[in-house]
Amino acid sequence: MRLPVDPFIALLLGTVGLAALLPARGPAADAVSGASTAAIALLFFLYGARLSTRETLDGLRHWRLHLTVLGCTFLLYPLLGLAAQGLVPYVLTPALYGGFLFLTLVPSTVQSSIAFTSVARGNVSAAICAGSFSSLAGIVLTPLLVALLIDGAGGGFSADSVLRIVLQLLAPFLAGQLLRRWVGGFLTRHRKALGLVDRGSILLVVYTAFSAGMVQGIWQQVTPPRLLALLGAEAVLLALMLTVSWFGAKRLGFAREDRIAVQFAGSKKSLAAGLPMAGVLFGAEASLAVLPLMLFHQMQLMVCAVIARRRSRDPVTGADGHEPVSPPRPVAGADGPEPVSPRASDAAAGIAAGTATRSG
Repeated sequence: MRLPVDPFIALLLGTVGLAALLPARGPAADAVSGASTAAIALLFFLYGARLSTRETLDGLRHWRLHLTVLGCTFLLYPLLGLAAQGLVPYVLTPALYGGFLFLTLVPSTVQSSIAFTSVARGNVSAAICAGSFSSLAGIVLTPLLVALLIDGAGGGFSADSVLRIVLQLLAPFLAGQLLRRWVGGFLTRHRKALGLVDRGSILLVVYTAFSAGMVQGIWQQVTPPRLLALLGAEAVLLALMLTVSWFGAKRLGFAREDRIAVQFAGSKKSLAAGLPMAGVLFGAEASLAVLPLMLFHQMQLMVCAVIARRRSRDPVTGADGHEPVSPPRPVAGADGPEPVSPRASDAAAGIAAGTATRSG
């Protein structure tokens, strides 16, 4: 069985290496920082333009499921992140713990949640809507939670930090939603080219953050044993969320298809949304803030791929114990009308390519 090693992670690691060897300094750093700010605004404009308002409204009938996913993403995850403070300083350094806590505050994924839910024969429509709601809520909730829970992040609720959030995140997102009627067709026709724009923008944000970290010498705080400890803490975090989201959804009375959507949408974190948010919220300290999220992203892809494949082989019966549940029909994707294949081999092959470039 081939695990989905995301090629975009390789590009991110290459960008980190470039920043380590050739960090931007002086006037070059100012130019890169300005370009990064523009890239973040562009990213959130595209996120807003791609989010289908119609699909979001159609999904309101699954409000219990969406509230469960939001509770996992923005309540249970942060509580576990706060509990992990007991690992400081014996397992995690204060700086790495700040990044660990930040990853628990970002919204859920969209594209990979859809793919994994489809592989496992779950409620794909609910996964689309749940991921979309999470991305939308994260525009407001993630900066709010960062300001409340991470000391000094973004300067708290100062006028300057609020203005940065509004101008770089919220305003472009709302502009994309307002202009979706006119630009949606263009985005659909040029999806591959815009995917390159997405990836290039995120790579620029990463280069800017890690360049600043190299100039300030903060990477001297990270040693191989600390990285291994971080991976261990993240593995425990992911295992807890996968377990609680599955059995918690069962306890709440959700059907199997809905439990699958809850598990995959409620247990994962968005790299594409988290990286630019960190650039806005943490500034020069963003490099250590995004490192745990980058590692967690690859881990969740690999683990969820295994779980989805196993769920796809589970015997599925209806309420009477013998009526088969039909596989999910092709539905509109998060970025427009895009069929989602129910076959594990097809979906697993496409997970990595789309995960980091869309709103998930």
